[in-house]
Amino acid sequence: MSPQPPPQAPPRARNGLSWFDRFSYLIFVVVTLEIGLFLLIYPWMHPIWSQNFLFHLSPQWHPLFMSNYFRGAVSGLGVLNLYISAAHALRLKSVLFRR
Repeated sequence: MSPQPPPQAPPRARNGLSWFDRFSYLIFVVVTLEIGLFLLIYPWMHPIWSQNFLFHLSPQWHPLFMSNYFRGAVSGLGVLNLYISAAHALRLKSVLFRR
């Protein structure tokens, strides 16, 4: 019995990234930007925020959800997502058009 050669990896693009890798990176930047903007703005829209379906599932938690500290924490997560998006957007050109 002779040993079989290891399976070959699928061919890659010239720069080491396939079209799927490039597209995934672009989608990641867009999605983190959208989530960041949503988490930054949504908690401060009072009529919409207070009518959230999830808040009605546990009425005893409603004062916590309506507090400015909780809203600030949610907005802080939005700022973190915006930072991640910006950091990856700055690298976007070098990733997509790498030679």
